[in-house]
Amino acid sequence: MKNRETLTKTVKSGVSFGSALAMVISYTNWHSIAWAIIHGLLSWFYVIYYIIRY
Repeated sequence: MKNRETLTKTVKSGVSFGSALAMVISYTNWHSIAWAIIHGLLSWFYVIYYIIRY
Protein backbone atom coordinates (compact mmCIF):
# COMPACT_ATOMS: atom_id res chain seq x y z
CA MET A 1 0.00 0.00 0.00
CA LYS A 2 2.87 2.38 0.75
CA ASN A 3 4.25 1.97 -2.78
CA ARG A 4 0.94 3.11 -4.22
CA GLU A 5 0.93 6.23 -2.04
CA THR A 6 4.50 7.03 -3.10
CA LEU A 7 3.59 6.59 -6.76
CA THR A 8 0.55 8.84 -6.38
CA LYS A 9 2.62 11.59 -4.73
CA THR A 10 5.31 11.31 -7.40
CA VAL A 11 2.80 11.56 -10.24
CA LYS A 12 1.10 14.58 -8.65
CA SER A 13 4.47 16.27 -8.19
CA GLY A 14 5.38 15.58 -11.81
CA VAL A 15 2.09 16.99 -13.05
CA SER A 16 2.46 20.09 -10.87
CA PHE A 17 6.04 20.62 -12.04
CA GLY A 18 5.00 20.10 -15.67
CA SER A 19 2.23 22.67 -15.34
CA ALA A 20 4.53 25.22 -13.73
CA LEU A 21 7.23 24.64 -16.33
CA ALA A 22 4.74 24.96 -19.20
CA MET A 23 3.37 28.22 -17.80
CA VAL A 24 6.84 29.73 -17.35
CA ILE A 25 7.95 28.73 -20.86
CA SER A 26 4.69 30.03 -22.33
CA TYR A 27 4.79 33.36 -20.53
CA THR A 28 8.45 33.88 -21.41
CA ASN A 29 7.75 33.07 -25.04
CA TRP A 30 4.38 34.78 -25.62
CA HIS A 31 4.11 37.35 -22.75
CA SER A 32 0.46 36.44 -22.25
CA ILE A 33 -1.17 35.23 -19.05
CA ALA A 34 -4.05 33.67 -21.02
CA TRP A 35 -1.67 31.53 -23.10
CA ALA A 36 0.27 30.62 -19.95
CA ILE A 37 -2.92 29.32 -18.33
CA ILE A 38 -3.89 27.32 -21.43
CA HIS A 39 -0.41 25.84 -21.73
CA GLY A 40 -0.39 25.14 -17.99
CA LEU A 41 -3.54 23.06 -18.45
CA LEU A 42 -1.85 21.17 -21.29
CA SER A 43 1.15 20.65 -18.99
CA TRP A 44 3.78 18.21 -20.28
CA PHE A 45 2.28 18.17 -23.78
CA TYR A 46 3.29 21.81 -24.25
CA VAL A 47 6.72 21.26 -22.68
CA ILE A 48 7.44 18.37 -25.08
CA TYR A 49 6.09 20.41 -28.02
CA TYR A 50 8.34 23.31 -27.07
CA ILE A 51 11.41 21.05 -26.84
CA ILE A 52 10.70 19.52 -30.25
CA ARG A 53 9.78 22.82 -31.91
CA TYR A 54 12.58 25.00 -30.56
